[in-house]
Amino acid sequence: MTKIFVIYTGGTIGMITDPETGALKPFTFEQIEENVPELKRMNCKLTIHSFDPIIDSSNMTPEIWAYLAKLIEDNYEDHDGFLILHGSDTMAFTASALSFMLEGLTKPVIFTGSQLPISEVRTDAKENFITALEIASAKLDGRARVPEVCIYFENKLFRGNRTFKYNSAKFEAFRSPNYPVLVEAGVHIKYNDVAIGKCENCILKVHSNVNNNIGVLKLYPGISPEIVDVVLNSDAEAIIMESFGTGNTTTAKWFLDKLESAIQRGKIILDISQCKVGSVELGRYETSSELLRMGVVNGYDMTFEAAVTKLMYLLGRKYPKDRLLRRLSTSIRGELTKH
Repeated sequence: MTKIFVIYTGGTIGMITDPETGALKPFTFEQIEENVPELKRMNCKLTIHSFDPIIDSSNMTPEIWAYLAKLIEDNYEDHDGFLILHGSDTMAFTASALSFMLEGLTKPVIFTGSQLPISEVRTDAKENFITALEIASAKLDGRARVPEVCIYFENKLFRGNRTFKYNSAKFEAFRSPNYPVLVEAGVHIKYNDVAIGKCENCILKVHSNVNNNIGVLKLYPGISPEIVDVVLNSDAEAIIMESFGTGNTTTAKWFLDKLESAIQRGKIILDISQCKVGSVELGRYETSSELLRMGVVNGYDMTFEAAVTKLMYLLGRKYPKDRLLRRLSTSIRGELTKH
């Protein structure tokens, strides 16, 4: 019997309607088989851990990521996989963070949730929960078939650090345009084994120290020097610059001078695109050639969520700066593709 450790952090998936007030309230996940009777037909033994109190995912913090990583570490040897029930709003951030914090992972860590409460007639909660559980239990040649941190939502399993939430109104809430779907669940569950990352003979190492001293500079036509100064002159050790297209910025001298000055003062500036599909290609156009020269770091096709959490993780490791910069622009958990 496969042993799965289920962590309920909060979110819509665990809500039911109070018959007296009509308000949504969390149900007790320790009694999940009463709410999802189909589980009795699955060859799984569940260990349930519910947050107390449960949290709205908008209140997610790096400290909670560290707590989740420790829960997985403490229960790793006794379980075949992990299923984390999480609000969808910041799910991609948490999945990305854990992908970096859990080095040498050889077991599935699958996030799921829902757009409608589990008590609703048309809920997507049951299907998401049951299929995510089945994928977390899947093995091939005696080993976990999907030994990654992933997100399962509406028939698709995505690599966690390649995913972002794009829709708050549809069941198909997440997308991963720059990396293939890992699993597609229809009449049959189809595994894209070529795309699934594997770590042979690895030993789990948990890195719970993160440094959230980062800033974000999102560019737009007409951005003023004063706004740029607020970000570049802040105490942030690293700054994510959300640029245009393939990593382009204005070529105005005042802007480039401010960027270069910040880098010379020790700031790390990571360039990612505002586009959801495609990659940063520093030096392809004249507008980004100067960025490459001055030492702006190429973020390639990282999502914003992956960029945020990877920076926090790397700063928390306290690497020498040259090593940090190399790892920032290199794939360490399958979070980016160099073309």
